[in-house]
Amino acid sequence: MPDFVDQVVLHVKAGDGGNGCASIHREKFKPLGGPDGGNGGRGGDVILEVDSNTATLLDYHRRPHRKADNGRQGQGSNRDGANGDDVVLSVPNGTVVKDANSGDVLVDLVGAGTRYVIAQGGHGGLGNAALATSRRKAPGFALLGEPGDGLDVMLELKSVADVALVGFPSAGKSSLIAALSAAKPKIADYPFTTLIPNLGVVTAGDNVFTVADVPGLIPGASQGKGLGHEFLRHVERCDMLVHVIDCATMEPGRDPITDYEMIEAELRAYGKLEDRPRMIVLNKADVPDARELADLVRAEFEERGLQVFVISAATHDGLRELTYAMGDWVAAARASKPVEEPTRLVIRPKQLGEAGFKVRRVNDGLFQVTGEKPERWIRQTDFSNDEAVGYLADRLERLGVEEELVKAGAKAGAEVVIGPMEGGYVFDWQPTLNAESVHQGPRGSDNRLR
Repeated sequence: MPDFVDQVVLHVKAGDGGNGCASIHREKFKPLGGPDGGNGGRGGDVILEVDSNTATLLDYHRRPHRKADNGRQGQGSNRDGANGDDVVLSVPNGTVVKDANSGDVLVDLVGAGTRYVIAQGGHGGLGNAALATSRRKAPGFALLGEPGDGLDVMLELKSVADVALVGFPSAGKSSLIAALSAAKPKIADYPFTTLIPNLGVVTAGDNVFTVADVPGLIPGASQGKGLGHEFLRHVERCDMLVHVIDCATMEPGRDPITDYEMIEAELRAYGKLEDRPRMIVLNKADVPDARELADLVRAEFEERGLQVFVISAATHDGLRELTYAMGDWVAAARASKPVEEPTRLVIRPKQLGEAGFKVRRVNDGLFQVTGEKPERWIRQTDFSNDEAVGYLADRLERLGVEEELVKAGAKAGAEVVIGPMEGGYVFDWQPTLNAESVHQGPRGSDNRLR
């Protein structure tokens, strides 16, 4: 089992709403007590929340299915059902949430405490006490609770850091982070020692910033070689890239200029990093031959317009100058960013007279009705209760569905689908457009939806 996971598919299901209750108050000497069925409780939501103490998505790799509680059913004596408990899932800062099927970004969670409702719980159904009117004094039915949202999302972690350290394995990135900050990454004398991105907090005078390294970056990483392809996403948010170059390597075909050009080729192939400023750090200057090599190549890097620092992470030589230089770069980058305006929620009400549904003629004998209200009403209806079916028919008629079906050319007996073509509710339509044909008060049966 891995210790670090930065990408996982999560299957979430919000709680279903509880059904309403159909009940008549019964008490001695009160034969007409009236309806007293309570409403169903609301289903719980599934909420993602940024937690500064969470650094990996490992928990969701182990348990990828998460479900909120259902709402409780309403009861007699006007007792409403309890709401289902929400499920709050802690995620690291910098988590990007995508639709697992389409790949569309749903939300980018940045900042401790940021919340996003990924799946909303279903509404509870109304009890017959809430459905009673002057014409329908004692409804013999209640509405069903609505199902909660269910979807598959991909969580992708992108580290939130100011400076990213890039370079070949064993170039000394982990040693540099350990020397600059209180981070304690694994350090050893073999390649691919670092298997997870490391973050460290660095202080340079009044500037406090974070530094991250990208493990396992080698030629071909952008195509999946080594480990760099898996972790290049962690440098996307960084304001600055620092090339950590090993000046003491004895591998054939390796030298500081070649290493820099190879890593730059991988960064270009990955994309999205062209506008980041670069800095060169020539490491392991405590080795005599490495110091001489660093002095030879320094001028060539400076001719390319790059700022160069010769350091030794082992002896801390040159770290003070490097730290303050990175702090100045970070401060300048922060100052150049535009001030973020507070998010404003724009509410756009529907236009006056807008129906809220659409009627589409599929063919001569088939019509489709889509819209939030008709589809929601279908989910709320208990089709085993004739009175509930009649109540649905009245709601659809008042909304104007029958009138639009006539305009679309529907005839008596036409097949009508409410909702999607696959999985929607299908019925044979019997129109009742004149006022005399509309049932007054409660009814026990309705032939229009058979």
